[in-house]
Amino acid sequence: MPRLVKEPVDLSNLDAEAIAALEEARNLPPGPDRTEALKKAGILRKAADLQRPLLPKRGRPRK
Repeated sequence: MPRLVKEPVDLSNLDAEAIAALEEARNLPPGPDRTEALKKAGILRKAADLQRPLLPKRGRPRK
């Protein structure tokens, strides 16, 4: 049984796709097509944000 391996996702590519999808959605007239395009852009933006490493905040250490 072949093992499925996820390919690494290029963060800059996700950012570019999200920006392009948002620009495309903004150019559409109001309606259901625009709503779906804005949803797609939001999903791509969230996916790009999730790929970024989470860094601890600097400052006072936790108790």
